[in-house]
Amino acid sequence: MKNFAYSRAETVESAVILIARQANAKFLGGGTNLVDLMRENIERPDALIDISRLPSGSSGGIRELPDGGISIDAAVRNSAVANNPLVRERYPVLSQSILFGASGQIRNMATTGGNLMQRTRCYYFYDKASRCNKRTPGSGCDAIGGFNRMHAILGASEHCIATHPSDMCVALSALDAIVHVEGPGGKRAIPINNFHRLPGATPQVETNLAPDELITAIHLPTLAFARNSRYRKIRDRASYAFALVSVAAALEAKDGTISGVRLALGGVAHKPWRAYNAENTMLGAKADRQTFERAAEAELSDARGYGHNDFKMELAKRTIVSVLNDLAQAGGAR
Repeated sequence: MKNFAYSRAETVESAVILIARQANAKFLGGGTNLVDLMRENIERPDALIDISRLPSGSSGGIRELPDGGISIDAAVRNSAVANNPLVRERYPVLSQSILFGASGQIRNMATTGGNLMQRTRCYYFYDKASRCNKRTPGSGCDAIGGFNRMHAILGASEHCIATHPSDMCVALSALDAIVHVEGPGGKRAIPINNFHRLPGATPQVETNLAPDELITAIHLPTLAFARNSRYRKIRDRASYAFALVSVAAALEAKDGTISGVRLALGGVAHKPWRAYNAENTMLGAKADRQTFERAAEAELSDARGYGHNDFKMELAKRTIVSVLNDLAQAGGAR
């Protein structure tokens, strides 16, 4: 591991000042991803700015917004979000997605903001003997033509077919969360579905967050039918494994007709994949298996496998249909 300078920020304002003063600096929250990457000499920052003790106030960092939504401070631990009564009641898909991710010990350390910023778990990204455009731009992508069972089937490019590893971010995508950030230029809000980027020709640029900006909070907008939501994760083993395919969904139907739906996929793209084609196919249609199958086909119509991951296309379709069918039976259709 490379030697680095360390400082601790006491406020958001001081954190922004500190990172603006230091070239090649990184924020340190829970450190559950960054520290691993530093040990492997993949991340080599000159300075770390510890933001783990920024104040959260009497609310513990999770509070109800005037419009009925919820605000979650970026420093709140994943376990606290998953177990919060407001989250569990109004947005169960978010609570479930976090509980499906990693281990209890890691959830107790990992922060909400850090979860958004975690990097891919692509084998070739971690293997410095392999070519990886994400790690070394212009070097090539050994996953294409290599062992690519875990890799993307949607939105990939000739430069990168890695997937985003987060479970939580898939649920946030389905919920249309807003990411609030602050930097030297002031504050701004980024819709979660514009926060992460597809690889294109620059897979090393993973988000639309500027290097000197800090995530301060995530806002969940009011979505009444999110109470009828679910997260399903298909993986190789029952715990501590990244998704082959995951689905975050919420459904509402009136008189058997779909009046509201949110759908996002994980394990299939370089970013959490919002399934807009499937949603548009379902709105106004009958809440039944045939509709769900048409929606899944529409969403996966442009999917492409790379050999070892061809199975993901059918797996994603079946998982979409299964989750939506369960939600319809659980109370989404009335």
